[in-house]
Amino acid sequence: MAEISSDLFFSSLPVFVEFEGVADGGNYQPLPDDWALATADIVNSTGAIEAGNYKSVNMAGASVISAILNALGQHDLPFVFGGDGALVAVPRSARHKAEEALSAVQNWVKEELQLTMRAALVPVSDIRAAGVDVRVARFQVSEGVSYAMFTGGGASWAETRMKEGLYAVAPAPPGTRPDLNGLSCRWNPIRSRHGEIVSIIAVPSNAGSSLAFQELITDMVALAATEERAGHPVAQEGPQLGLSRAGLETEARAAAPKERRLRQKLFILAQYILTVALFRFGATLGRFDPKVYRSDVAQNTDFRKFDDGLKMTIDVSEAQLKRIEARLEQAANAGVCRYGLHRQDSALMTCIVPTPLSRNHMHFIDGAAGGYAVAASRLKGGPPALETASAVIP
Repeated sequence: MAEISSDLFFSSLPVFVEFEGVADGGNYQPLPDDWALATADIVNSTGAIEAGNYKSVNMAGASVISAILNALGQHDLPFVFGGDGALVAVPRSARHKAEEALSAVQNWVKEELQLTMRAALVPVSDIRAAGVDVRVARFQVSEGVSYAMFTGGGASWAETRMKEGLYAVAPAPPGTRPDLNGLSCRWNPIRSRHGEIVSIIAVPSNAGSSLAFQELITDMVALAATEERAGHPVAQEGPQLGLSRAGLETEARAAAPKERRLRQKLFILAQYILTVALFRFGATLGRFDPKVYRSDVAQNTDFRKFDDGLKMTIDVSEAQLKRIEARLEQAANAGVCRYGLHRQDSALMTCIVPTPLSRNHMHFIDGAAGGYAVAASRLKGGPPALETASAVIP
């Protein structure tokens, strides 16, 4: 397949619908050379999580995606949610707007969530000049939603450079707000139904071969597949609605400045009460069917992904978790991977819902007590992988 260079790169990619396809290099295509990676994360996210601010950390991570997609006016770009941050690939035509969105969201996170975010905009051409690559696959979770999978080492290279202070995007002046329309968190924490909610990260190590790491990914996916819905934290019928005081406050801060915040809270509460009533009585409102919406929520989640390594937040039994951990430990001892995991009793969902009347709403899953950020802080195994494309999926 010839390299696609248009702004429609992601929507033009063929899809795969079985998650096992993340280990198939044939599903990935090179990101056009004139694109860039917009990346951001929370500084000292583990400290913020230890202080009990994990909901704010997740909201900050999702806000990066929301701000860029809204600024560009499109939702068919490659992106990945990382719990305490995110990455969005943007075409050359959108770089300026993406940079403005990154600047604005940094200021919003500081002023409204009292967290520090760093951000960078890294040209794909510079990534390739460093000897690494960015290749993207399109995993379709439902008819209306596809998520990007990244391989090649380039996303990790960009994140490392960001943490070094390179390619930095400066925060916008005080008072600047990004467009976070649709960003919300109106679901109760999703408690484990089978044992524990476990956030897992497995990344290649320097000593391991790409083939051995590919076999590890295949085994991990197969082990998770033995659980109900492959370990999906959300039941097939969908999660339970829930709006906490903290959730209401955070969503209102995303949607409105201080002078309009009370009105926004009342609007959110009215929407929530109406939705609860529709769910409870099984009624519909125009084109909105609560049963269909909840079912779509269960489908449209990113509970597993590939971002230069495997990331999963899954609901598993103790016995199956032991098998998963044993396989990871075996691979780590063989120098194939580095891995980290974090056990919790529930998962947390943060959402981007442009309109509940459309079925393309997206829902980001992380562990409710630190998730990926804590798992990443616990990486163990062989030495870190060299930042080369062959270190991931061939």
